[in-house]
Amino acid sequence: MSPGTPGERRGATDRDAPGPSRGATDGIRLQKVLAGAGLGSRRACEELITAGRVSVDGRVVRELGVRVDPVRAVLHVDGRRLQLDPGLVTVALNKPVGVVSTMHDPRGRPSLAYYVAERPERLFHVGRLDAETSGLILLTNDGELAHRLMHPSHEVAKTYVATVHGRVDKALGRRLLAGVHLADGPAHADSFRVLQVAGAQSIVEVVLHEGRKHIVRRLLAEVGHPVAELARTRIGPVRLGGLRPGQTRLIEGAELGELMAAVGL
Repeated sequence: MSPGTPGERRGATDRDAPGPSRGATDGIRLQKVLAGAGLGSRRACEELITAGRVSVDGRVVRELGVRVDPVRAVLHVDGRRLQLDPGLVTVALNKPVGVVSTMHDPRGRPSLAYYVAERPERLFHVGRLDAETSGLILLTNDGELAHRLMHPSHEVAKTYVATVHGRVDKALGRRLLAGVHLADGPAHADSFRVLQVAGAQSIVEVVLHEGRKHIVRRLLAEVGHPVAELARTRIGPVRLGGLRPGQTRLIEGAELGELMAAVGL
């Protein structure tokens, strides 16, 4: 199986899926599907439908007699996609320092596979963090979601917290937002703020869409503040939160819906 397989299957499903049917005997009642996805009781889900907050295959549904195929139908609630395929999972990992962003390392270094070894799915990592950077990395078997998260056209913002050498002046933010010339072209932060200045070091937060190798480290070094420690704390709407190094959690429900919406699913 390749990382694109689940997404290709879903992509074909989205195109070929029939519209919702009213009064048909095949499929499952829409309110039951919504309730099974954790959106509340069937009564609450019926209210979502009659309020026009649910769409099936791109069409708003307000009738309670609609039946859908939960495997083939594309459902949105309040504009957020519902993931109804139980075989597709997305996991957040707080990658520790020293772990390489690969599922297998021929040199025998610690890899991501160790932290999801007990999961039955074959997961693939989305993007990379260098070995000396800790923090949030996503693993999934949803090929379409992974592709969109990594594609520059979707510009999913990533947030980093860095401990840097030197006392950072708040005015530095204007320079980073305006753009800095690097060896492989200009780069700029989407936002920047100083979290703490203590002694000869500062802690800063940088948000950017860039995906070039070592971009945060290179950007900060270029403006005179080499990185001592670096952690990624957020990818789009997904936050690292209270995950400790080496811990994982499932991305599901509203959080998964927000992540899918961020890449146009």
